[in-house]
Amino acid sequence: MAEKLAINGGMRLIPEGFIKPWPPIDDVDIKYVVDSLKQTLHAFGPNCREFEKEFASWNGNKFAITTNSGTAALHMAVAACDCGAGDQVIVPAYSWSSSATCVLHHNCIPVFVDIDFDTMNIDTKKIESAITEKTKAIIVVHLHGLAVNMDDVLSIARKYNLKVIEDCCQAHGAEFKGKKVGLWGDCAAFSFNQNKCLCSGEGGMFVTDNEEIYKKALTLWSFGETRTPSEKRDYHAYALGWMYRNNDLTAAFGRAQLTKLDRYLEIQRENASALTEELKGTKGIILPYEPPNHRHNWYNYTIRLIPEEFGWKKQPQIFRNAVMKAIQAEGAKVSVWQNFILPRMTVFQAKNAYGKGCPWSCQYSKPVVYDPDTYVVAQRHTDTHFGMTEPLRAPNNVEVAKMVGKAIKKVLENIDSLDIEKLGTS
Repeated sequence: MAEKLAINGGMRLIPEGFIKPWPPIDDVDIKYVVDSLKQTLHAFGPNCREFEKEFASWNGNKFAITTNSGTAALHMAVAACDCGAGDQVIVPAYSWSSSATCVLHHNCIPVFVDIDFDTMNIDTKKIESAITEKTKAIIVVHLHGLAVNMDDVLSIARKYNLKVIEDCCQAHGAEFKGKKVGLWGDCAAFSFNQNKCLCSGEGGMFVTDNEEIYKKALTLWSFGETRTPSEKRDYHAYALGWMYRNNDLTAAFGRAQLTKLDRYLEIQRENASALTEELKGTKGIILPYEPPNHRHNWYNYTIRLIPEEFGWKKQPQIFRNAVMKAIQAEGAKVSVWQNFILPRMTVFQAKNAYGKGCPWSCQYSKPVVYDPDTYVVAQRHTDTHFGMTEPLRAPNNVEVAKMVGKAIKKVLENIDSLDIEKLGTS
């Protein structure tokens, strides 16, 4: 018997408040933050230094620099890898905007590569054809917590003498061949903002095992000075620099959350497994894929719809939007993570980041074409996906994950009762 969907006036499946917010806050967090308040160094204070040491130890890196955002850490990586005016940096066509704008921040030119549909990560088979004499580095984004195949990437990088930057902003604890992300490339960036698996409100971390790269990143991090707040400063700027440092309160919160991160990641894996089991065999969906030799952290559990299996032949995003709204009405916290491919961003279509066409008009630049229609896989993914973070995070458990799965199935099993055109375009 057909169930009346909540969006059509039926009873909501998941009660209000059943899905708990992220992150859980307990006495550990309160103690770290209050202790930070009680001491006197509230800018770059003792918790910042300890956070760097503890995160480097947790991930296995030699060097770490705590930053005010993952975006800052990405920009530091671009600069520390000696990418400069007119240099090209390869990035995936689908990611968060910072994965590409960090390249612009240092007057470099992003060159986009389409994604692999199964993994949602950069298609490593298409990287080599995007390399030119101007290419300086490759940014790999371990999207949604699934590592890129780093064997493929490093093989190409070695062949062309390119630097490799890992965007690990969503990938804390993710592994490839038993080795954590952030340990494969020349350097890496992590994010700790509200949505991340390690949350300190805002903030990030730059990591590397290369001392020279570490020192170059420090210069950009602190106003371009060659001496940092940890040393006796002379306050002269010797290079282009920003103020990307973290503060003690944020670092204290991050340290507290780091003590619980391993357990949080276990919970995400347990919940993701329960959701997958609940949704197996459901008509019209593609579940996320974990290839051999990969260990997903399940930052975001992303589902793709197959509209044609329901007889829908018009724009797929209309179908996706309608289905997602109906699932949301059932109380499941799902959403579209990124609703455009990066080459469609205005800054790339206009080629005018700094005015007067810069950096594309720089005398050291080589012409680059941004034709969105060439990134067909990224566009297909964008138009058909929806996903979730909070329902799979602590303190939520497998019961919550299964309920979300039931809400998704309820909608898909009663798809004929939805006014797809109206819901998908409103």
